[in-house]
Amino acid sequence: MQPTGYTRTAMILHGAMALLMVAGFSLGLYMVGLPLSPFKLRLYSYHKWIGVTVAALLLPRIVWRCLHAPPRLPAGTPAWEQAAAHANHLLLYLLMAAVPVSGWLMSSAKGVTTVFLGLWPLPDAVARNEALGSLLEALHRLLNYALLGLVGLHVAAALKHQFIDRDGLLGRMFRLTGGDA
Repeated sequence: MQPTGYTRTAMILHGAMALLMVAGFSLGLYMVGLPLSPFKLRLYSYHKWIGVTVAALLLPRIVWRCLHAPPRLPAGTPAWEQAAAHANHLLLYLLMAAVPVSGWLMSSAKGVTTVFLGLWPLPDAVARNEALGSLLEALHRLLNYALLGLVGLHVAAALKHQFIDRDGLLGRMFRLTGGDA
């Protein structure tokens, strides 16, 4: 039987990752313009912790998605919209992995070890190399803006379905349709 809504677990993972990504992106925009200070370095640590958490939540989210089929798009959804939704979801998952990985690579190349929650150092992914660090910084920024664009498209499509098509698509993510975890 095809589900009519997302599971509670899917909703929690979706919401948690969305909040973390908004926080991480906003923090990243804010902190880069600050002068070097202990406060700025603390914000960089928080930004990295958010990125590591997003990366850590991505694997269970993908596993859950593979084991629990999402509900179908509403009847009558044009084939091009179905293809666009599928492509957008795939790219979102790809970028949810690529953004934290590019940040970790950048930090490693710049010689700054990522220490999750100030307790657990991640191994440096690459050797220190300032030129590579600068390239990875540009890549990290580009990937973040690409993710922002895809998230914007995702939200716009959901709002279109809610307010123009009025097909109830948005409600599937925000209400429980069964007792499943």
